[in-house]
Amino acid sequence: MNLDIVILAAGRGTRMNSHIPKVLHQIGGDSMLGHVLNAASKLDAEQIHIVVGYGVDQIKKEFSKDKELQWALQDRQLGTGHAVMQAMPSIDTTRSEKQVLVLYGDVPLTNSSTLSKLVQQANENTLCILTLVTENPTGLGRIVRDNSGEITAIVEEKDASEEQKQIKEINTGIMVIPATKLNTWLNSLGNDNAQGEYYLTDVVAMAAADDDCAISAMIIDDENEVQGVNDKAQLAGLERQFQMNNAEQLLKAGVLLRDPSRIDIRGDIETGSDVEIDINAIFEGSVSLGNGVKIGANVVIKDSKIADNVNILTGTNIDGAEIGAGSSVGPYARIRPGTILKENTKIGNFVEIKNAIIGKGSKASHLAYIGDAELGENVNIGAGTIFCNYDGVNKHKTIIGDNVFVGSNSVLVAPVTLADNTFVAAGSSVNCDVPADSLAVARAKQRNIPGWKRPTKQ
Repeated sequence: MNLDIVILAAGRGTRMNSHIPKVLHQIGGDSMLGHVLNAASKLDAEQIHIVVGYGVDQIKKEFSKDKELQWALQDRQLGTGHAVMQAMPSIDTTRSEKQVLVLYGDVPLTNSSTLSKLVQQANENTLCILTLVTENPTGLGRIVRDNSGEITAIVEEKDASEEQKQIKEINTGIMVIPATKLNTWLNSLGNDNAQGEYYLTDVVAMAAADDDCAISAMIIDDENEVQGVNDKAQLAGLERQFQMNNAEQLLKAGVLLRDPSRIDIRGDIETGSDVEIDINAIFEGSVSLGNGVKIGANVVIKDSKIADNVNILTGTNIDGAEIGAGSSVGPYARIRPGTILKENTKIGNFVEIKNAIIGKGSKASHLAYIGDAELGENVNIGAGTIFCNYDGVNKHKTIIGDNVFVGSNSVLVAPVTLADNTFVAAGSSVNCDVPADSLAVARAKQRNIPGWKRPTKQ
């Protein structure tokens, strides 16, 4: 496609009251600029240019993995027209068919489908503008049309007359402009206006005066899609709108949400049929939920795969794990990266698991830590059991066979192996391998001292 995209991301955003560049503030687990780049990347542009200023090093670091991005620096923020000027040296303006799509790093919810429709209207002799009709145009540039309905200019509110301020059609700032003409028009921009800035919107009047250029407007009706962020209140508003959009998609997919206004998706989620999600669930990164999965209240799941008919109970935190079909996890369990739970496992309240494989039908019902371990099938881990996997320098592994029973309040000091059908007596501290079909008792012999008196307070 003969398209370059310029994303304006140079402003600090003083009303955000933050040292973080405005475009790096997050919505739905990704920065606003990240959302814009995601939409832009779906348009098959030849190049994407990002104009940066405040926090340039932070922004470049955030997107350092994308080596294809073109960066332009706007040392002084002198307006949108001045910002686009900084990107023009990297754009081939000698090709008459080249188009430039201008986007904004603080307008995060614009759909790629909307942008695609706008781009499709563009050609070498047409400037295309995305506009919005709104009942609340305050603070926004107005679209000025003549008696025949043709666009003649965009007037910023500070420069608008009282009559122009009554116009309800506003400029979203998003437009597609023929590159050759844009280059010429930018060189003719002035800053004789209320803010002393070089407005990109002034090229619209230049296009209207150009006999070889038409102006086309595409009107949308979703204000949130073109809403910019200037402060934390607007950021919070778009966050909630973003989450409601996600909730609507889940509802359409057949997911039962106990309260659609109380779910947060900060990444991608795939769901099977008959999935139920209770309130205040948070999904981060890439999450897959199989058929019949039930998610309790206040659950956090990140980068994990949950198989069919799994029940995740209240307050559970799952990160980087695979949960096998028919399993139950929680309430208040913590499942850390590298954990694989096989089918029909049961992990109960206040159990923490890290980098461990738990075999089919095994269970740790409460109050245990299992780290760096492999458990076979039908293993029972008693309450208060600790897998001591760390010697202060290195991690060590515990291997447990099938049908092993570990009594409550036991300590397994890795590296250690418990073979099939072994039984560990409650309160044992096991640091030697246990052969199959054996009972391990590793605790001090009990002594009873008759006539013992409790200490008294002096």
